[in-house]
Amino acid sequence: MAIAPFFSARSEFWQIQPPKNLNYTTARRVHPFFPKLNNPLTEPPQYTPSDLPTPAQRPAADVVIYDGNCVFCLGQVRNLKRFDGGGNLSFMSLHDPAVNDRYPDLTHEQMMKQIYVINQAGQRFGGAAAIRYLTRRLPRLWWAAILTHIPFTLPLQQWVYDIVAKRRYKIANKNGTVDCDNGSCDIHFGDKKSPEGP
Repeated sequence: MAIAPFFSARSEFWQIQPPKNLNYTTARRVHPFFPKLNNPLTEPPQYTPSDLPTPAQRPAADVVIYDGNCVFCLGQVRNLKRFDGGGNLSFMSLHDPAVNDRYPDLTHEQMMKQIYVINQAGQRFGGAAAIRYLTRRLPRLWWAAILTHIPFTLPLQQWVYDIVAKRRYKIANKNGTVDCDNGSCDIHFGDKKSPEGP
């Protein structure tokens, strides 16, 4: 039947691939079915959402380093942006390679455990200490500074912070599942076992 050669031709057609030595622009021109993706030569990956100001946009602002793969964390830093009426903060995802270049003393494991704020003097505030600092830094949060600065309560605040931080991926999912297919949660939940594993 004539239908068999048709499917054979279709199969061969879909196997066409652009030569490996072609760049993105040339591949799109010579191979119309080359996937239409962001051009890696002109559009670098974006780690910080466009609605959050970066240190490049606010060089005189304090820098908030947060987990950009965490939906719950992203919601909280957007709240910080709303509280920041004076433009005192900028934001970076800890998964942005530029973070390691700017702050090589902060390890990936440290930043996965807690949020960090770096002020213009270069001081690092992590976890509950970062929250305490922000209640002083942002006028709209001064009311909370009364609570965060109660003497001798910082260890308790850090304990509560750690509990929330360890469960932040589950908090963001109402069904209780963990959204970390990219392995970013391994520090909290352990390495996922392979389907072929024991």
